[in-house]
Amino acid sequence: MEFSYRFRDPNLATLALTHRSAGRPNNERMEFLGDALLGVLVAELLFEAHPNASEGELSRLRAQLVNGQALAVIGRELELGDDLKLGPGELKSGGFRRDSILADAFEALIAAVYLDAGYDACRTVVRELFTPRVAALKRSSKDAKTKLQEWLQGKGLPLPTYDLKDSYGEDHAKLFDVSCTIDEPVAISVEGRGGSRRAAEQDAAEAVLRRLLEPKA
Repeated sequence: MEFSYRFRDPNLATLALTHRSAGRPNNERMEFLGDALLGVLVAELLFEAHPNASEGELSRLRAQLVNGQALAVIGRELELGDDLKLGPGELKSGGFRRDSILADAFEALIAAVYLDAGYDACRTVVRELFTPRVAALKRSSKDAKTKLQEWLQGKGLPLPTYDLKDSYGEDHAKLFDVSCTIDEPVAISVEGRGGSRRAAEQDAAEAVLRRLLEPKA
């Protein structure tokens, strides 16, 4: 998939794809703005698509679309890894393949569109990318943590444990990293991120569910 938007100021696109490991200036501030824009614009799409959904259900649907793993998928589809500017350490460790780096770059790219051409242009890009994803979502009254617990219980497997790994940022825009771990025989541990501890737990549970349910090669 190709990113359809063409920048009037190509420097904004370059900055959006510059990881902090490459020095300053980098895309950290743009990630913050892009995350906020995605939250609003995807919420608008879901609000339109599901007129009878409750607030809680809309929040759960948005969490399925706007999380580190889901945004990294879009980043890979757009082949952002080919254009990332990374420091030597990240280059050596394969940072261009890492979910968190790809997701952050995608958020920054959305902010770059907004800075380049304004809200309407940004809205057009987000709707183009997310409308098919909204249509493909299956509504469920159960959140990711509940679905994961029920799936594990149904197979007689140990239940997950959630641990706060880190929290950072200003109080008005704090982010939390939480791990979701399942012991043997499953032996999976995945980290999620969110604007609250609960949202980060849901993000991690969603990632674990995807891994458990993905077809085996």
